[in-house]
Amino acid sequence: MQAYVYKSTRKAETYVYLREREAFELLPPALRAQLGGLQFVLEVALTPERRLAREDAATVRRNLASAGFHLQLPPPPAEGPVDA
Repeated sequence: MQAYVYKSTRKAETYVYLREREAFELLPPALRAQLGGLQFVLEVALTPERRLAREDAATVRRNLASAGFHLQLPPPPAEGPVDA
C-alpha cells in the first residue's frame, strides 16, 4: 500500500498520511481547518515489513484502508527532572 505523507504548516510535528496523493477531501473539514496548509513530504510503500519512526505501520495501513487517512501527532513532551 502506498501512502503520501504531508506535514501541517500550522501544527508543528503533525503529519497526515493519505492513501491517495492530494486527496485532502478525505480529511474531515474540522481537522483540515486545524491543520492549515499541508506540504508534501514523502511517498512511502507501507509493506508489512516496513517500520516507521513514530507510528505503527500496521495501524497506519488499517487507518488508510478504513478512513483514507492517518493523523500523526507530535510526541508528548519529555518529562524533565523533578526538583526536590
